Amino acid sequence: PTTSQGMTPTAIQTAARHDKTVSLKVSGGQETEAIGKSQISNAAYAQALTDAINNSKVFSSVIQGDGGDYLLTVTIFNMDQPSFGLTFTVKMEAGWQLKRVSDGSMVWQESIKSENTATTSDAFAAVTRLRLATEGAARKNIEQGLSRISALKL
Repeated sequence: PTTSQGMTPTAIQTAARHDKTVSLKVSGGQETEAIGKSQISNAAYAQALTDAINNSKVFSSVIQGDGGDYLLTVTIFNMDQPSFGLTFTVKMEAGWQLKRVSDGSMVWQESIKSENTATTSDAFAAVTRLRLATEGAARKNIEQGLSRISALKL
């Protein structure tokens, strides 16, 4: 299965840092089955997103459960993974929504597409290549989403 560490961006280009808190809700992920393709679980994606927010300081902090100034909802609704080949390109699309909790107003929403390729130079084993490509697509999705949120006037 994918790991939150593999999905967490190391650096995010931020336009601004918001002094408000955020709560997270992630859906659309899947658990990896014993003999299935490497998938992104909701828990692993949420952890990667939490770590990325804390590292980049896009928000002052992530509040577990309810209680944040904002609610960020990310829904993974498309994951295109190859079944075989030497080069694996994984394409991902997720819907991002940011709501102000105080009045329930929608501040921003966007569908973000990302993709990542892993080759035999990244990993010889196909199962590892697929995991790396999947983690990379998720990492790029988080980078794009948080970069766009940092540009908002909150």
